[in-house]
Amino acid sequence: MSGAWTGGAEVRTGGDDVRPGRLKVYLGAAPGVGKTYRMLDEARRRAARGADVVVGFVECHGRPGTEAMLDGLEVVERAPCSYRGAEFTEMDLVAVLARRPQVAIVDEFAHSNVPGGGRNPKRRQDVEELLAAGIDVISALNIQHLESLNDVVEKITRVPQHETVPDEVVRKAHQIELVDMPPEGLRRRMAHGNIYAPAKVDAALANYFRPGNLTALRQLALLWVADRVDEALQSYRIEHGIGGVWETRERVVVALTGGPEGDTLIRRAARIADRSAGGDLLAVHVTRSDGLAAGSSHASLVRQRRLIEDLGGSYHSVVGDDVATALVEFARAENATQLVLGTSRRGRLERFVTGRGTGETVVALSGDIDVHTVRHERAGRGTLLPSRRRTLSNARRIAGPVAGLLLPVALTLLLDLGAARDRLNLTSEALLFLLAVVGVACIGGVASAVIASVTASLLLNYWFIPPVGRFTLNDPNALLALAVFAVVAAIVAAVVDRSLRLSRRSARATAEAETMSSLAGTIVRGGATIPALVERTRETFGMDSAELVDEPPGGDDVTAVPAGPGAFLVLRGRPLPSSERRVLAAFAAHVGAAVERARLAEAAAEVEPVKAADRMRTALLRAVGHDLRTPLAAGWAAVSSLRSRDVEFSDEDRGELLATADESMAKLNRLVENLLDLSRLQAGALALNRRATTFEEILPVALADTPEVEVGDLEEVPAVLADPPLLERVVANLVSNAARHSPAGHKVLLTASTHAGRVELRVVDRGPGLPPTDRDRLFEPFQRLGDTDNTTGLGLGLALSRGLTEAMDGGTLTPEDTPGGGLTMVLSLPFAERAEHRGGAQSVGGRRLVRAVRIRRAAVAAFDGVPPASVPADAVTASGSGLDPAISPAYAYEQVDRVAKARHLAPAKLRTLVAHHVQGRVLGFLGQRSVNVVELNHALADLM
Repeated sequence: MSGAWTGGAEVRTGGDDVRPGRLKVYLGAAPGVGKTYRMLDEARRRAARGADVVVGFVECHGRPGTEAMLDGLEVVERAPCSYRGAEFTEMDLVAVLARRPQVAIVDEFAHSNVPGGGRNPKRRQDVEELLAAGIDVISALNIQHLESLNDVVEKITRVPQHETVPDEVVRKAHQIELVDMPPEGLRRRMAHGNIYAPAKVDAALANYFRPGNLTALRQLALLWVADRVDEALQSYRIEHGIGGVWETRERVVVALTGGPEGDTLIRRAARIADRSAGGDLLAVHVTRSDGLAAGSSHASLVRQRRLIEDLGGSYHSVVGDDVATALVEFARAENATQLVLGTSRRGRLERFVTGRGTGETVVALSGDIDVHTVRHERAGRGTLLPSRRRTLSNARRIAGPVAGLLLPVALTLLLDLGAARDRLNLTSEALLFLLAVVGVACIGGVASAVIASVTASLLLNYWFIPPVGRFTLNDPNALLALAVFAVVAAIVAAVVDRSLRLSRRSARATAEAETMSSLAGTIVRGGATIPALVERTRETFGMDSAELVDEPPGGDDVTAVPAGPGAFLVLRGRPLPSSERRVLAAFAAHVGAAVERARLAEAAAEVEPVKAADRMRTALLRAVGHDLRTPLAAGWAAVSSLRSRDVEFSDEDRGELLATADESMAKLNRLVENLLDLSRLQAGALALNRRATTFEEILPVALADTPEVEVGDLEEVPAVLADPPLLERVVANLVSNAARHSPAGHKVLLTASTHAGRVELRVVDRGPGLPPTDRDRLFEPFQRLGDTDNTTGLGLGLALSRGLTEAMDGGTLTPEDTPGGGLTMVLSLPFAERAEHRGGAQSVGGRRLVRAVRIRRAAVAAFDGVPPASVPADAVTASGSGLDPAISPAYAYEQVDRVAKARHLAPAKLRTLVAHHVQGRVLGFLGQRSVNVVELNHALADLM
């Protein structure tokens, strides 16, 4: 078998040697982007060109468009297998190998085979066998299944992926093709039902398929494929011996000195970067220990930094002893392709005196980096003597003594040959020689000035002071003048040298101030995090690495400075001179301050719960008076009326008063329970008993007090891992809140769906809803943001519901807008462990018991004449004989109509009888109110 993937029909060749098959992988950012469709489309094209193509395994997920692509393709029948009582199908590897096609289509590259369903645990191992047999394979994979990105994807989507493929396996593919789709298009495809079943669309759009999730996954996929392209390009260059730089991606570095020409250079560099798509723009300012060239302005640097950031670039500041070397090293470290410099601001004379400048040195060192020298309005207008790191450069140290010897001689020849001796007196001649000595001092410093002074004194004595031509002095005044000349020349040279030294110190101080100002600007702009400051330090000093450690390590290339108590800032790279260490100490101080701020933030976070508890107690004291007084007053009035001997009440009136008292006490009991539950949550004293729980198990009790609820089909919803009493409380609070806010004539809707290993229960109301700005306050205690009646409670229901949900590990409670108006509360809980629901011996939440519960509930509903959804949970587990020692009040009230009809009694009287026999909780927080059936039946017999 031979031929490239993009060639014509592939023809199998004879012979015993079989080349390994080639693997092509269609990579997608998320489910539904079209990987399987593209894979089958290529299969059809190959088959049309004459290639022998079979479909070993394809998962169409019920999508009609994908299933239609299978028409005309040979599909190998899947191999059936069973595991723990369940039936599955897997790819029949043996059949595909026996068929020996040229090309095999194998979907779900990361899939784990069912144990016992094949000879390999992983499908990728099946693919490897096909490749080894000389069969080309086309497969598909999502980015979340790559091993290196598995944890990153989980952080983004909060959905763990247990089936992964090592990156190296995918890298070895002969071809990787990215199937890309914008997030908006993928969400539209989802909303149209082209990816998941309609029942799962809402949950998918609200969770995994959020726009932010899809954008992040798309970026991961693009970057991963781009890295693979870079690897392939590098391999190609190595194989073909290509050593030059290929400008596959433009990165333009512009050098800034802080001078007025910086704006021109930045805009020029930005235009260069914009010529290629995806070009990067970086600005760099080299801060030397003695400052930059004359004309540097901190204000200009601040303005230029804003300009570079406005143009989409980034600003960098580095420290370097040699500006040219620092620029080239930075450009190479950033993999720059082009470097933009301004032409020299020095004039011709200055360039002649000081030698080659920064621009010429950069060009000599740049190598493969293109250097652009941009002319600007300040070119050639710099000062005569730029500042240097040393007081004198090496060239001036050599030129100074030479000038000290030659310049006085040249002046002597000029005065002698020009016949100026007859027109100038000794004073004028001495002043000219003094001027020459000052010039030498400016060039070479004190030592050169002393040489020039001695040379000038000797020449003055020999050529201009009588007797001429001799070194003797006859006139004492001439001797005094010569001595004064020598002293003045030495003093002037010392003053000039001192001025240069002070200039150096001033420039160093300016450079340090600029560096610290840049650091302060970074902090003000929000980059004061510890990692950002450490990276900023490394970049500024041009070091190889920087880190914050507890103990400083040893080593010649290590520079360590204290950064607060028990912390050291460690840099690795070149040795730092003392002048740079002083600036480094200031950086370390900022890092230490950031560490201290982080510690204070942690301490403040520990104090915040205490402050929240104080706020809650304050709110409780403000609100509890009215809300406790109302049920107490109603109950007290009803009981006082019943105890009064002045009024004779009929049986119906007594029943109504008893019902009022019972309702008031129940309301008071719920209020106190909510307060106690909330305090237990905050104190962390809530004990959990999580197990596999179905919504059918808890809904009858949770909906007992809210009859106007429309419940969707929950039979196919799997069990969740939750604490049943807590889950019942959460659902009851959510339904009660939704019913209170729903307009008349609109029922509360309960629906459930599954997505990514979780069950999402939606409690939907049709009220006015809430604006997004109030949703954060929705779950705060004592916040009554309702749109109907704000006097019906303390506002603890939703706060308690979220607390109980989050207490059950993995649970979340979030609000969403209801399409068409209203608010939807989404309760999300993880699946129960599969081991509890698989075939064989069934657990309490197993399928067999669930079917039995459904049958029993239907029987009870038919017996009592009520809908199945109204049947409480204990009605299913009760014996049905009427001899159960205790049943729930909901079950007792549910039987009132049946018993009243059978006994020919008024239902109101029986409800009063039930209310009289309702007992309080016996197990504290997790206990339930109950009714003693034996005592209730005896009381019923007394009525007859």
